[in-house]
Amino acid sequence: MTTEISLPTDKIIAKVDGAAGHIIFNNPDRYNAVSLEMWDAVTTALTAFSENDQVRVIILSGAGGKAFVSGADISKFEKERGSKEATEHYNARLKVVYDLIEYFPKPTIAMINGHCIGGGLNLANCTDFRVASSKSRFAMPAAKLALGYPFDAIRRLVNSVGSAAAKKMMFTAKPIDANEALRLGLVQEIVDEEALAERVTELANNIADNAPLTIRAMKYIATQVMHPDPTNRDLARCDEMVAACFASNDYVEGRKAFMEKRKPEFKGT
Repeated sequence: MTTEISLPTDKIIAKVDGAAGHIIFNNPDRYNAVSLEMWDAVTTALTAFSENDQVRVIILSGAGGKAFVSGADISKFEKERGSKEATEHYNARLKVVYDLIEYFPKPTIAMINGHCIGGGLNLANCTDFRVASSKSRFAMPAAKLALGYPFDAIRRLVNSVGSAAAKKMMFTAKPIDANEALRLGLVQEIVDEEALAERVTELANNIADNAPLTIRAMKYIATQVMHPDPTNRDLARCDEMVAACFASNDYVEGRKAFMEKRKPEFKGT
């Protein structure tokens, strides 16, 4: 059963399909370029997904078959980034959304079909892993546009592909194809365009079948491992989440299912 979430703009589609929450960037005429209104809708959708126990994994994708996300909607720049104050507001709002996705407590997957450029590349790097169609292309063109790129955006790219590969992408501003993205670790799988949705659904279902408390703990601990300031890692919280797994009903169910040679039914409790 699919349930759509009501949002103030039709340029973001949010729906729950089984155990997956979907966020679809629906601005195909502009290669799914994103406005401030769209980012606000993404925040609304993520809040709904975080409160819904049925949702165990989030899938982000772009409509139209040409792009995942191509970055900011330049047609909105005069209104949304036409002054120093407006630009500061936009950038601060954007950081909140990117951080929300990067540190979201449930697993996130970017399903990439086509162009993944600039802010779209940053968005993809906020997710836990990325699956792309073979036609997809990736780029960070900031140096061609004289744009400043913030610390966190560069940190995420470096975390994904390593320092030297990230610098090459940034300094040359040249796109790379899906095969190169896979070689660098920017994406974790490449599939044919026709099989992309099916493969991502398969991965989402695989994740959803596993123990939610364990997944949540591993997600949180992984973000702490990659925290840019090691002195601010919350190791006590990591220990608490691990202990909660061992104290859960799901831990009992996991052991019983293993002994009984059956598939476990995890409830997240």
